[in-house]
Amino acid sequence: MAKAHHLILLLLLLLSATLQFSSSSPSDHLYNVGELVPLFVNKVGPFNNPSETYEYYDLPFCAPVPIVKKKESLGEVLNGDRLSNALYEFKFREDKIDEILCPKKLTIDQIAFFKRAINREFYFQFYLDDLPFWGFIGKLEEDGWTPGGGGSNYYLFTHVQFHVLYNGNQIIQVNAFGDPNRAVDITKDVGIDVKFTYSVTWNATKIRFENRMDRYSRASLMSVHQQVHWFSFINSIVIILLLTGLLALLYMRHLRIDLKKYSNANEEDKEVGWKSLHGDVFRPPPNPSLLFAVVGTGTHLLILICVLLFLALIGTLYPYNRGGLLNWLVLLYALFSVFAGYTAASFHGLFAENGWERTVGLAGVLYTGPVFVAASILNIVAISYRATVGLPFGSIIVILVLFTFLAIPLLAFGGVIGYRFRSKFQSPSATKRHPREIQQLAWYRRTPFLMFIGGLVPFSAIVLQLHQVYASMWGYKIYTLPSILFVTFIPAIVIIALVSIGLTYIQLSVEDHEWWWRSVLCGGSTAIFMFVYCIYFYVRSNMSGFLQLSFFIGYNACLCYAFFLIFGAISFRVSFLFVLFIYHNVKRE
Repeated sequence: MAKAHHLILLLLLLLSATLQFSSSSPSDHLYNVGELVPLFVNKVGPFNNPSETYEYYDLPFCAPVPIVKKKESLGEVLNGDRLSNALYEFKFREDKIDEILCPKKLTIDQIAFFKRAINREFYFQFYLDDLPFWGFIGKLEEDGWTPGGGGSNYYLFTHVQFHVLYNGNQIIQVNAFGDPNRAVDITKDVGIDVKFTYSVTWNATKIRFENRMDRYSRASLMSVHQQVHWFSFINSIVIILLLTGLLALLYMRHLRIDLKKYSNANEEDKEVGWKSLHGDVFRPPPNPSLLFAVVGTGTHLLILICVLLFLALIGTLYPYNRGGLLNWLVLLYALFSVFAGYTAASFHGLFAENGWERTVGLAGVLYTGPVFVAASILNIVAISYRATVGLPFGSIIVILVLFTFLAIPLLAFGGVIGYRFRSKFQSPSATKRHPREIQQLAWYRRTPFLMFIGGLVPFSAIVLQLHQVYASMWGYKIYTLPSILFVTFIPAIVIIALVSIGLTYIQLSVEDHEWWWRSVLCGGSTAIFMFVYCIYFYVRSNMSGFLQLSFFIGYNACLCYAFFLIFGAISFRVSFLFVLFIYHNVKRE
């Protein structure tokens, strides 16, 4: 009986496996001839304002009854996607010619809606078999023949032509465009009867399924853009080589001479230059809890960005994966909060026994707090415009639960681990009871000018690549070169580290021992240049309107603030190691 039972079970497993491999479904992107292919309408919006999007049926198009909204992930909601079912019917490899979608009598108000949308160059976005495609809803023509100066004519596309390419039993490419020869003139403010129709043509192609997304990357892979990418990379490498040479010169001609001189000099000669600061250079900085919270949060965000770039490199993240990036971003941010707690507590434990809880708490709110405030304000603006980027109440609850029951406990856990396994800081020399007075410095040795230099040099290495990133974020150029982005990010970190070492040495050479916060500010100042450049990018773009301006400024402020913390943490760590190195190498009596 047992053998018969096992045999029956084995046969059932084999049968189910056979059915799985022989059947087709949207999940594996395999279809039989005549099988229904899922199509979803997503959103509409003005072409020049990528953040200003509305649900497709906010415009009076033909709508199914009832409208069924697709269940979406948190990342899709954050991305502003609102997928719904449609009256369009796609059957695999079955052509349709002049299929009637619905007849509709447009009222004066509905005509006004369409005219405003056409005037702002509204586009629509659909998904067929998880392939995004776009099209315009109408066109605007200036009537130059009308006596008296002419006006504008509004034409609504009532017929959409779909071209679908397939290879075997898989869909490769989808295109859609409105037929201008069958557009309806809606210039006059009067009701009108229209008939919405569509056609679908299927054609075979030799493009493989694995390469079906290459068409979305052509804008980034054109020869001109490739030249820009590689020029940016070469520019970074040249700057690194120059800085390395300067620092090598600094070490060979100045630092080594100083170390040798201070080791052999008498006591009076030792008390000049950076050596004279041995009793003050390791004095705990002002507001140490805030400083170490900055380092912890910057480390947290640095690890997050490195992991996201790695996922992009191995193909887990790709630009056409709806909400994929934001899903990973939210989840990994919550998970990696353990690094923020650990780093903040471990640095705090180097210099103090008590108060690490405050440092860890600051690390938890230093970035999350401002982002939460900015996101709340932007969400109110989006809801007032009824835009899809406005988060529904359920999604807000999910985010709050995620951070309350995952991010905060992991932050506290990292803080406990960092404090329990802390190491006591061993200063190369005893710290004096009273701090050394700092002499009046020239303007080019003060913090604002050092911040300018510390930000300008790294920014000059990444500015070309930064333009490509902004064009991807605030335009319709899908960024598909994570490898170039990765090899640009790494040189930027190296440049910031090298510049930080040079500026710290210059500061110590003029007997200024307050290097702690200045190292953070000089490293993070690159983000200030990034924010200034984003303003320049907005002015040069065609974006307009309060909603788009709010989201552009708000999102870029949060992004640049994140990089300020990242670069500031890197600069502080490198400066700290450099200061330890030079004072450990001084031979004292």
